[in-house]
Amino acid sequence: MSESTFIFNSRHPEYVAHAEAWRRARDAYSGGTEYIHQALIRHVSEIPLEFEERQRRAYYFNYPRNIAQRITQYALAVDPVRAGANAELVEDFSRSGLRANEVMRQASTLLNIYGRAWLFCGAPAFEGAVDRERAERERLRPYCVALSPLSVKDWAYGDDRRLLWAKIEELHTYDSNPAVSRQTVRRVRLWTRDRWELYDPLTSKITGGANPTGVVPLVELIEPDGFGIEANHWFEDVVRISDAILNNESEAQMNVVKQMFGMLVVSENFQRGASKVQLKDSKGESDSFSAVVARSAALVESPEEKGISRYISPSGVETSTIRTENANLKQELYDVVGLAIQSRSKEAQTAESKAWDFQNVTQFLVNRADLLEQAELRAWEIMNRWDGSVPVPEVTYNRKFAVRDLEKNIAGLLQLSNVPDAGIEYRKAALGIAVELLDAIGSIPDDRKKALLKEIEETQPAPVPELDFGGVDNDDPDKEAKQFSQA
Repeated sequence: MSESTFIFNSRHPEYVAHAEAWRRARDAYSGGTEYIHQALIRHVSEIPLEFEERQRRAYYFNYPRNIAQRITQYALAVDPVRAGANAELVEDFSRSGLRANEVMRQASTLLNIYGRAWLFCGAPAFEGAVDRERAERERLRPYCVALSPLSVKDWAYGDDRRLLWAKIEELHTYDSNPAVSRQTVRRVRLWTRDRWELYDPLTSKITGGANPTGVVPLVELIEPDGFGIEANHWFEDVVRISDAILNNESEAQMNVVKQMFGMLVVSENFQRGASKVQLKDSKGESDSFSAVVARSAALVESPEEKGISRYISPSGVETSTIRTENANLKQELYDVVGLAIQSRSKEAQTAESKAWDFQNVTQFLVNRADLLEQAELRAWEIMNRWDGSVPVPEVTYNRKFAVRDLEKNIAGLLQLSNVPDAGIEYRKAALGIAVELLDAIGSIPDDRKKALLKEIEETQPAPVPELDFGGVDNDDPDKEAKQFSQA
C-alpha cells in the first residue's frame, strides 16, 4: 500500500474501539430478517433443522427504533425558531430536499443510536463567475447534512479545540453514462482548514481543491455524559435487552408450535424395528423412521417405560412464564432509558414520584435541545463562511416539554382561580400560570406571550362601588326640608 493510500485509510482510536458496537446498533435500529438471523442465539440442544425453522418463524419487536425515534419526537415536538434565517435554505437545508427540521431530526436520532453524530456543511464545486441567475439555476449554495460516526473515519483537534482535519467516507455511484454499467465505490475525502483531497479507489487518483472557509466544515455532536466522559453509549444496553426479548419471544413461539404439533415418543423396540425398514416414496426419498434425538425430533423410550407410542407437548406454563419475563424486560428497558414516566401499578403514584419522573424526562430533553441548538448554530456559521450572503440566524430550540398531566393542572388552576376574596396579586399569579399552561399546550409566540404577561401585570383592581343606604345629606338643608315636607 502506497503512503498516500495509507493516509486515506487511517482510523481514529475511538472509531476502532466502537465500530463494531455502532454497526450492531445500526442493524438493531434497521431490524428486518437479516437482523433476526444475526441476533437469534442457537442453544446447544437445537439441531440445525430446528434452528432454521425458528429463524424462519421469528419476528422482531423493534424497540431500539421506537426508543430512538421517540426521544427525537419529544425533543423536536415544537419547531425551533430561526429568526433571520434564509427561508430557501430552511426549506432545503440538505440541497436534496430535506428541511432544516428534518436534518436536525436525523442528527438527533443518530445521536440516540450511536452516542455521536456529525453535521457536514459543504458547497458544490463550480468554475467561473457566478451571478444570481446561475446560482439559482444550478443551485450553487451551501448545504448541511447529518452523518453517522461510521462515515467519519478519522479526525484530530488542534490546540484551539477546533477540528484540525477529518476524513469522511463518501458512497459514490458512477451512473452518468447509461451505456456503461454503474459502479458504486467508497471514496475518502480529507478535509483540512484550507484544503480538501479526494481519494477514489476505482481510479486510484487523488484530486484536491481549496477550502475557503478556513475551518474543517464538520460539527461534532456528542453526549457529554456518554463518550464525553469516556463511557460507552446507553444504546448498547438497549440493544442487548431487545435481543433478550427477541430470543425469549422466539422460544415462546416455538413452544406454541409444539403445543399444536406434539413430539412423537415411541418404544425402543419399535425404533429398532423401524430402523431396519427403508421405505421409498414416489420421489425416491427415504420415508423411514427418524432416529435423531432433539427437542423437535422423535424421543426413544426403553422397554422399562410405558412402551406406548404417543405425542407429547410442553405445557402452557413455560410460554406464560416467558411472556411475563418479556413484559418485565420491556418495562425495565424503558426505565433504563428514562422514558417510563407512568407507573404500570394500579395504585396511584405519589406527587413526589410524578414530580421526579417529570424532572427526569424534562432535564434529558432540555439537554438534548441545548446540544442541537449549539450544533445548528455552528452549522449556520460555517455555511456563512462558504457564502457571506447567507445570514447567521438566531436559533432557539424549545425547552418546555408538556409531559405533565395538563388536564389535572388546568382543573386545579380553575379551582384556585375561584378562591373567594382573593387579592389582585393572587389573581395575577393565577393568570400568569394560565398563560404558561396555554404555552405548553399550543406554544404561544414569544411576542404574544410577552403582551399577555404585560397585560396581566397592568391589571388594576376593580373599583369599589359606592353604596347608597338612603341616608340624609346633611350638607343640603333644602333637600332635608323637602323630604320632611313630602312626608
